[in-house]
Amino acid sequence: MANALLYYLIVINVVTFLVYGIDKWKAKQGSWRISEATLLILAVIGGSIGALLGMKVWRHKTMHKKFKYGLPLILLGQIALLSLTS
Repeated sequence: MANALLYYLIVINVVTFLVYGIDKWKAKQGSWRISEATLLILAVIGGSIGALLGMKVWRHKTMHKKFKYGLPLILLGQIALLSLTS
């Protein structure tokens, strides 16, 4: 069970990181974008570390308050949830 959770978290964080990069690339191209709701949902379902890394590496969504403050809060909530279930 713990191994499955670890693998899930690795995959969702890699996917989330890549999606943030794709959205940044699309923004530069003036192309169709990935919705903010989708970006936040990816963080909520376990990709918060990937989202935070994506913000830093791609310099994406860094000025949006719901990302700047929301993503760290999501991560803290996930850490709290994991600590309560362990």
